[in-house]
Amino acid sequence: MSEAAGAGARSRVLVVGATGRFGGSLARASLAAGHPTFALVRPNHFARPDSPSLEPLVAAGATLLEGSLEDYQSLLRAVRQVDVVICAVPTKQALEQKPLIRAIKEAGCVKRFIPAEFGLDPTKVQICDMDYGFYEKKIEIRHLIESEGIPHTYICCNFFMRYLLPSLVQPGLAAPPRDEVKIFGEGNTKGVFVQEGDVAQFTICTIEDPRTLNKTLYLRPPGNVCSMNELADLWETKINKSLKRICITEEQLLKEILDAPFPLKMDLIFIYSAFVKGDHTYFEIDPLIEGTQLYPHINYTTVSKYLDTLV
Repeated sequence: MSEAAGAGARSRVLVVGATGRFGGSLARASLAAGHPTFALVRPNHFARPDSPSLEPLVAAGATLLEGSLEDYQSLLRAVRQVDVVICAVPTKQALEQKPLIRAIKEAGCVKRFIPAEFGLDPTKVQICDMDYGFYEKKIEIRHLIESEGIPHTYICCNFFMRYLLPSLVQPGLAAPPRDEVKIFGEGNTKGVFVQEGDVAQFTICTIEDPRTLNKTLYLRPPGNVCSMNELADLWETKINKSLKRICITEEQLLKEILDAPFPLKMDLIFIYSAFVKGDHTYFEIDPLIEGTQLYPHINYTTVSKYLDTLV
């Protein structure tokens, strides 16, 4: 534990990527839970604490630390001030966490590292031959964390609600359909959606919880585990209208993936992963590592409540 965090004090938390949308949610959730919270900020942003990306963090009480993943000494200085490090960089930058892991190892004071996962469990995904290396990066970071013996928690929340759900899983649409809906596969395989502010709250709950040390926390909140047929049923109820359902078979979807340009191709791959292969839910999880079972006090947004905002 860092010198600043004495007995009985709340853990001091460093958020890397706090200027991003989800990173900002993590920093605010940390502050709301009473943790002294630090945000690693690039030099070009650090000079402007009143900027739109930093002002909310400063207003909420975060301490800004100048540094970046490319500047090892700045990482080391930042890490030495805290007990917990949470990284929220995008997946395309996942391998850029390597210097951060090195700094955590050298500092020796971090009692929990939460790397940039926050999606599907990369070790459970069945589409690694078609995801253009998306999940391999996360697996490589896991191996490095574990080989260095760094205390950690992995957070697997599946989809953020702001991804795919605003269109009712209809790529290319900006809003849920009102006339017809594509149902991918048989329509009964379940995916999971969690609002990112809720993911942030669950994440912060883990950082002082011995039950989640060196474990994976899964999020499968009741009301947020839905098949495509269930999503269509729910939406029909809300708009009081039946939709024409167009079945897109697995074979048709695979052909669409082959022909699609980026970034549509990746959307279709993730739909195939979740709603055809069942990568969110095909495996059983111990209730002792499911977020809503561990932290029943978190009042999360359900898929139904989210869809109410789109009517």
